[in-house]
Amino acid sequence: MPQAQAEAQTKETPSENSSRDRILQQIRAGLRTVVPEPPALASDRVIFEPVANPLERFQQECVLNLMECALTADRAASARQLSQVLQSLPEGEIFVQDDPSLRQLIEVAAPGRPIRWSSQGAPAEASQATITLADALIAQTGSILVTAGCGGRGASVIAPCHIVYATVDQLVPDLTTALSRASRDGILDRNSFACVISGSSRTADIEKILVQGAHGPRRLVVILQRES
Repeated sequence: MPQAQAEAQTKETPSENSSRDRILQQIRAGLRTVVPEPPALASDRVIFEPVANPLERFQQECVLNLMECALTADRAASARQLSQVLQSLPEGEIFVQDDPSLRQLIEVAAPGRPIRWSSQGAPAEASQATITLADALIAQTGSILVTAGCGGRGASVIAPCHIVYATVDQLVPDLTTALSRASRDGILDRNSFACVISGSSRTADIEKILVQGAHGPRRLVVILQRES
């Protein structure tokens, strides 16, 4: 390539130099600007309202989180509630955490339904629902703490409906308490992951239209039993 042509290609026009210089000047000015330190947050700043009644607060937050929370009196009532939820779902396999308490519920609530227990492997993609226990219920935000022990990693994300069976004595006021207890009891040490679920999976990124089931179950049901 001739030298004159090469120099012409590498030479910048005055307008390009001018634009670049203005950008660099703005950057240099910004770097010289002293930014004040942000004010410290007050230690008594309230983010969440205090939890006076954990059960009542959890139920209120469930409504805001687009969750279904059914309060039952005992195991028999829980089985009837579970049966109603399962009857509202299409036919197909249900994935269930292999736990004695859930086996007892399934015997009453869904005697003829095809079941895949967590001891038999991960939930199938065609599963209509998953049924698991919870490690804690967080009243402050209406959230559910689950770990790998609650049916495995896929139990809370694969099926379109996630059903959680829990008791009132699992309610804690806030996330700090939930994690402290889980750590104290060795739950976090025994499991490969922990997850906090606050309502059904949803998004409104596209035109602010709320869509449930964006990244996981579009329906989250908590069967909350008063008696342990």
